[in-house]
Amino acid sequence: MFAIAIHGGVGVREKTEFEKNSGLEKAYRDKLGESLSAGYEKLTRGGSCVDAVEAAIRVMEDSPLFNAGKGASFTSAGTHEMDAAIMDGSTLNAGGICTVSSVKNPINLARLVMEKTPHVLLSGEGALSFAQEQGVALMPPEYFYTERKWQSLQQRLKEDIPYGADVGDPELPPALLQGRPEPDEDKFSTVGAVALGKDGNLAAGTSTGGRIKKRPGRVGDSPIIGAGTYAKNGVCAVSTTGLGEKHMTLLSAKEIASLMEYMRMPLEAAANRVILEELVEIGGSGGAVTMDREGHIAMPYTTKGMYRGFVYENGNIVVQIFDE
Repeated sequence: MFAIAIHGGVGVREKTEFEKNSGLEKAYRDKLGESLSAGYEKLTRGGSCVDAVEAAIRVMEDSPLFNAGKGASFTSAGTHEMDAAIMDGSTLNAGGICTVSSVKNPINLARLVMEKTPHVLLSGEGALSFAQEQGVALMPPEYFYTERKWQSLQQRLKEDIPYGADVGDPELPPALLQGRPEPDEDKFSTVGAVALGKDGNLAAGTSTGGRIKKRPGRVGDSPIIGAGTYAKNGVCAVSTTGLGEKHMTLLSAKEIASLMEYMRMPLEAAANRVILEELVEIGGSGGAVTMDREGHIAMPYTTKGMYRGFVYENGNIVVQIFDE
C-alpha cells in the first residue's frame, strides 16, 4: 500500500469567482491533479516517499496559482523570500531553507540541505551560496512576478492594511471594506505534501512564499521542523498551512504527532484537535494534510476551503477545494 496527499493552501478563492470563470477552477483542479500524478508516478516506479513529496511540491512551485516558487508572495519591500522544508520519517533527517530568493524550486534545495550537509536549516545568502554550489536552478526576479499579488501588495501598502489581515477584515474601518471581497488567497496558499511509500516509510514537505507584506527576513512555519513540517515512521506525516506565527508557537505538526504517539489518539482526532481547536484557541487559522502509518488521511481546515487532494495505489486521484 502507498499513498500521497497534498495541499495548495487554505487561501482559496471565492466560489463566486470560480462561478464567473470556470476555467480558473479547472486550472486549480488540473494543477492539483498534476501534482498528485507526479508524486504517484514516483511511488509506482519504486521511488521513495521523499521522492514523491519533492515531485508533488515541485509541480505546485512551478505554477503561479500558489504561494510558492513562481507564485511566491511579495514582502513589504516588493521582493521575494521563500521558505521550504522536507523530512524523512524513516531517519528523522530533515532539511530546510528560509528567506531565499532566486531559487526556482525551494523544495529541491531543502532536500539537498538534508542530504548534502550536516545542517537542518540554511537561510538567506548562505542558502543561496549553497544552491549555487549544488547547481540548483536559479531564476531572475521577474520570473516570480505575478500581477495579482503585486496589486494586492500595493493595495495593502497604500491603505496600510495590517500584516496578516484580510482586506475584508471586519475589524478594519468600514471605508476600506465597501465593495471588497475577502482575498484570503493573497495571504495563504502555501503548498505541501505527505506520502507513504511501499516500504512503509513516511515523508512530509512544505514550501511557501510566506505571508504577503511580511517584513524582509521574516521566517514562517513551513521550514521549521515540528511547526509546518514533520514526519516520523510509525506515527504520521504532517504539512500545515495558514497563519505561520501561530503554527510556530503551537508546533502544530509535532503536536499532532505527539497526540498520536503519546496519547494514542487516532490521526483524524489528533489533527482535528490541533487545527480546529488548539490553533483557533490561540487566534490562529489554517489547515493541514496528515497521513498515518496505515495510509489514513486527515485534512482539517478552519477556513472556507483548502486546495487539497490525495491518491492511493489504485491511481484514483481525488481533488477537493471546498467542503466536498
